[in-house]
This record gives sequence, structure tokens and C-alpha cells, in this order.
Amino acid sequence: MCGIVAYVGPKEAYPILINGLKRLEYRGYDSAGIALLNSSLNVYKAKGKVSDLEDIIKDTDLHGTIGIAHTRWATHGEPNQVNAHPHYSQSKEIALIHNGIIENYASLRKELESRGYVFESSTDTEVLTNLIEDIKINENVDLFEAVRIALNQVIGAYAIVVISRNDPDTLIAARKGSPLVIGIGTDDYYVASDATPIVEYTKNVVYLDDEEVAQIRRNNTLKIKTIRNHEKTPYVQQLELNLSALEKGGFEHFMLKEIYEQPHSIRDSMRGRLHADLGTVSLGGIIDYEQKLITAQRILVVACGTSWHAGLVGEYLIEDLARIPVEVEYASEFRYRNPVIYEHDVVIAISQSGETADTLAAIELAKSKGATILGICNVVGSSIARATHAGSYTHAGPEIGVASTKAFTAQVTLLTLLALRLAQLKGTLSKSRFLQILNELDRIPEKVEETLKTSEVVTRIATQFKDVRNFLYLGRGYNFPVALEGALKLKEISYIHAEGYPAAEMKHGPIALIDEEMPVVFIATNKGTYDKVVSNIQEVKARKGKVIAIVTKGDTIVKGMADYVIEIPETEEMLVPLLATIPLQKLSYHIAVMRGCNVDQPRNLAKSVTVE
Repeated sequence: MCGIVAYVGPKEAYPILINGLKRLEYRGYDSAGIALLNSSLNVYKAKGKVSDLEDIIKDTDLHGTIGIAHTRWATHGEPNQVNAHPHYSQSKEIALIHNGIIENYASLRKELESRGYVFESSTDTEVLTNLIEDIKINENVDLFEAVRIALNQVIGAYAIVVISRNDPDTLIAARKGSPLVIGIGTDDYYVASDATPIVEYTKNVVYLDDEEVAQIRRNNTLKIKTIRNHEKTPYVQQLELNLSALEKGGFEHFMLKEIYEQPHSIRDSMRGRLHADLGTVSLGGIIDYEQKLITAQRILVVACGTSWHAGLVGEYLIEDLARIPVEVEYASEFRYRNPVIYEHDVVIAISQSGETADTLAAIELAKSKGATILGICNVVGSSIARATHAGSYTHAGPEIGVASTKAFTAQVTLLTLLALRLAQLKGTLSKSRFLQILNELDRIPEKVEETLKTSEVVTRIATQFKDVRNFLYLGRGYNFPVALEGALKLKEISYIHAEGYPAAEMKHGPIALIDEEMPVVFIATNKGTYDKVVSNIQEVKARKGKVIAIVTKGDTIVKGMADYVIEIPETEEMLVPLLATIPLQKLSYHIAVMRGCNVDQPRNLAKSVTVE
């Protein structure tokens, strides 16, 4: 969601900060701002894009070697210049940037107003800024201590960086429930909400944990305390991120680049785990918990959005191959519905960013009940990676496009490996069947490469349907989650209303929508319930609906019925989602481009949803 970048050191801060904001644009935002400290503390901010901020301050003296900057995704208060970050304290001694939500901001604001504070914005952030100033003045403490004390009064989530005109060599940073990373240079420090603004300057980083406050002083050692005043020793890690991964590499959009990266990202997710020559699967990250998995009476999967769809595929895989009951839960609902959780349950939390607030809350709830928590995420050092007992990284590489593509197929790949490993341990598959699936999975990256060659037909379909108002996506079995994911992609980036359903459910309501104006996408590969899907296609055609079908190469039956056909290679039924998803991603992309939509930064969306 919101983006944070800050710098202190000998270099000019502005170029580092503005470049960092551009690196963070992928997260989604509606305003941007920057604060620089030289002889005075100056805040500049603008509604709109980082480029709008640049236009406003292009003729300004931007000298300074310490500063903070922010991209805001509106929560409290509409997106405008006043509500944009950074926020001054009332005296303008302090400026602060903030990701997250302060849940008790209204009561804090009322208390501060009773003490004479006047607020310019509608934000919870300005409340926190003035609370810090009030404590600093009335308790006669330094900025580090004022921030620590203030955060003990705060309920909610935050990642903050604070700067003071009276301390021109210091940044104070803190986090709870929203990520923050500190980059350690040769003689300088960088702070950011993720590693993308930092990677070109240093690979040495410290990830703050929840309720930790850092004092970052020029030419001094990094100091960390908890908000309860316990000293912590900074743990320095190496970034596993290359700058080239953050560039478009000749593609028009990051989303298109990431779609075409999937043969590599799927292979990277299998690397060191799938051993086709040995006929084995190994998942080192969960090896100590394999016994818990195979003896679990059930597995709970918690996730949101695209990761939830991957979890649905995982449910089919684990139940089908390993014969362990699986329940897939929306993390956002799981945390509030008083779920029944047993100590012998295993919970698998799935998140691309590893920072999804609802999923993190679900993890904490499950941990409090004694369940074993395993994580599947893409970002090394993320909150979910640290909050779970164990887990596996997908190794998909940075995903900059807000609408997830390669992260989805990487998650499904990892879940497939997990299901195969559990089946191997439990003996629920014959050796010959296990090897058959294993070897076919090993060939999937090449088949994805082949599937990516469908651009001509996908572009033709996009041209035909770019102006419709509704889409329906239908699939059965393993292809039902593919239908859901295809509909979500179209909604996210083209703003066309789309719904995914199990194909058999069409006659229980959605069939009322079918007419000559309604395009219906069928995932109709030649496995499992193929004959039933053919019957569903006939029902749509009888009502003059327009059928777009994804079929197995060589299919003649559906090809003779559908208005448009996209062919994918033959594969095992359980592996079809890894192929069938690809043309749906491309269809959404091309429709969005033809409609003039901002593909990489769809309106109202954020890459990492770190608030409720």
C-alpha cells in the first residue's frame, strides 16, 4: 500500500528519496510528499503521482542530506494535498510519514484538542505526529524516547519514520504490523517500506520486528529498542534482490514482463526441490514439520485474493494426492468468525508480499490456539516469514505489477510440490503414478513457454470484447479456481465486471444473465468432467451467449461449438491451472491496454494490503 523511503548520510537526500518513491509507485498510491532538513524542515507534497510532486518543487532549493518521503494510499481522509504525507507537528518541529492505521486516533485527537492542538488534516497520522510532540515537550525527553512512549498509547498498525528540525542527524523509525527495512551503507542509512528503493545502494539490511523503534544517527551505530524499553541487537541480513528485476526489461508494462517470466519463475520455485532424476521431492523449509503434516486431521489454508485462489488449487491437490482434509479460508473472515482450531491442526498462510494484514492476524489467532503455522510467500524476511513456525519461499522474484501473475503460478507450483511430498510420505500414490506426475511437473515450464505463444488469438478476442460490461468465467474441478482467478484479473485491471463460478452452478442462477451480449469463458480441457463442461457450453450456446474456450491442443468437440478457442498443451489434470491461467492473464492485460487503463497501477488497488 503506502510507500516509505528515508535517508541520512553525506549524500544529497533528494535524488535518493525521489528515486525511491518512483521505485515504490508499484504499491499503489494517490498522493506523494517529501520532507528535507537543511537550515529548516521543509515539507512538500502533492495529490497525484510522484511526477506531480516533481513539477511542484522543480524550482525549489532541495539541498539537504537527511529527509523522508512517502506515497499515500488514502485511508483516513480523501486523497488531497492536505492529507498527503509527511505531516508536520503543530510547531513544525517534527515531520512524520506513516503506513498503516491508528485505530484509536479519534480518542487521541480529542485529548490533544483539549490541550490546544489544532489539526489541518483528516488523517490519523497528524494525530500521531502531535502526540509525539506533546510527549517530547511535557515529559522533557528526546525524540527517540518520545516516539517510544507515544507508541505505547497507540492501537493499530504502523510503520513510521520521524524527523526533527532540532536533531538534524537523526531519523527515528518504528513498526507494528506494517513492514519497514533499514539499509546500512558505508557511512549512511536508508529506510524503506520494502527493499526496492534500497537495493541499488546496499545489500546489508535490518528488518524491524513488531513494536521495535530504531534510532538512526549519522556516523553512528544503529540503536533498536522495543516500545517496552528493552534493548535489541540489530540482526543484519543480505538482500536477495537484483536491480535488473525492478526494471521493465523492454516490456511495455511490468505485468506483461511478469507474465512472460513465468517459465523461469515456475522453474525457480522448483529448483532444489524437484529432483526428476532421483524421483523425489524435498522441501527443506518444512522438513522438521513433515510428521505434523502427514498426521494432521486437517489442514487450514488462510489467504486473501489471488493467494486464496492458489489455496483452492492447493485444496484439490492435497486432498487428491495426499488424502488429507483441507479447508480454505478467507483470512479476512477467519479472524472474526470465532473459528474452531485444534492444536493438531496445521495452518498454511499464503501471501505474495508476506505482509498481508488480514493473513498476519489469522496467523496470530491460529498460533494462540496452538496450531502449527507454515508460510508460503515470495518476499524474504517478510512479516509472515518471521511469524510462522516454518515455510517455503516461492522464489518468483519481485512482482511489481499490482495484479498478481507469476506469484500465483509460483504458489500453485509450491503447493503441488507440497502435495506430492505428502503423498510420497504417506504412500497414497503408487510409485509409478508419483513419478508420472513428478516428471510432468518438471516439463511444465516448457509447456508454459508454449502457452505464451497464444498472443495472436488472445489479442483478437480482446479486440472483440474490450467494450463489454460483463464477463462470466466457468470451470469445474481444478479449473474452478482458475475461473475465479481469471475473473479477478479482468476486474482488477480493466474495470469490467466479471464473475467466476463452478460451471455446474451456472444453471442455479447465473444462467439468467446469458444473452447475445454476454461473453462466457470456459476452461474446457480434456480431463475430469470434460463431458459435463461440454453440456454447460451447449446451455450457453442455446441462449446465444458468446463462448471463449480454453481447450487442450487437438480438441475438436469444443472447438466446433465455441466462438473463440485458445489451445494449451496436454498435461495432467492437476497441472492444468499452471497452463490455463496464462491466456486468462494475457486476455485481461490486452483488454486493459485497449481500454486505456493503468495496467501496473489499477485504480484503488495496492500491491501489499497492510491495513484492514
